[in-house]
Amino acid sequence: MQKQAYSIGEYRDSTKIKELVVISGKGGTGKTSLTASFAMLADRPVLADCDVDAADLHLILSPQVREQSDFYSGHEAVIREQDCSGCGICQDYCRYDAVRLSEKDARKPIYTIDPVSCEGCGVCVRFCPEQAIDFPERLCGEWMISDTRCGPMVHARLGIAAENSGKLVSTVRREARRIAEEKNHSLIIVDSPPGIGCPVIASITGANHVLIVTEPTVSGEHDLERVLALTKHFGIPASICVNKWDLNPELADRIENKGRSAGAGIAGRVRYDPKITEAQLRERAAVETDAPCADDIQIIWENLSL
Repeated sequence: MQKQAYSIGEYRDSTKIKELVVISGKGGTGKTSLTASFAMLADRPVLADCDVDAADLHLILSPQVREQSDFYSGHEAVIREQDCSGCGICQDYCRYDAVRLSEKDARKPIYTIDPVSCEGCGVCVRFCPEQAIDFPERLCGEWMISDTRCGPMVHARLGIAAENSGKLVSTVRREARRIAEEKNHSLIIVDSPPGIGCPVIASITGANHVLIVTEPTVSGEHDLERVLALTKHFGIPASICVNKWDLNPELADRIENKGRSAGAGIAGRVRYDPKITEAQLRERAAVETDAPCADDIQIIWENLSL
């Protein structure tokens, strides 16, 4: 396999801090395992786990949390029962069926708002004749700054049924860059959510380089095409890594050819290796063990030349 290197001069960002984002078109391709290994191979990186819906980089790197902050985004309506007249206007105007008639007594109906169904539009607040509905900010999750054995890490946890994950991703990336600037780190490594939706866009916008992790399957090939279209739209240089390539060498070749045609570089391939699971159970990255695939990951890291 021919190695293809990418010099720092090819990245568009002229600042000293470089940002590598590891993404994939679907979950389960090995994106986080590669990110953890890169974290061990890099020189003093800052890590950002932007997969806020299902963060798992911490399972390998065992971070020690030193700062924790709540994440608020949007608003939710809350009816003050003591001030509510029971007119039901809020229920009439709500398009999301969030206002519920909980019970009736001899005096008045009692209305409540289901926080899961509430979209925070504020219509009920606007039309309540008694002004009996509060509209506080919605607590959607939390984000943390932690220490790991390979450097500082910013990660987050989105609340159950909470939205605005893209905004939380932006918060994680912003904090990672702040730490890099304050502590004089030259590289940020981002573990992105899978797919091509809002959280992924928030993860890659403005990055220097993207490594797309895929696998030699029909769905992997299809999802790779979508991710390549996304990186091309935002003008971000991209490289491809085919994980578990030896399960279908023919399809792996086809995927790499498609990547080249789309203007992406080929960073390398990683063989299928059952020892990856053993490493994860020990909370270790592949390159910290004697797993055969560690050599493949080392080559990919050298090809990226960060």
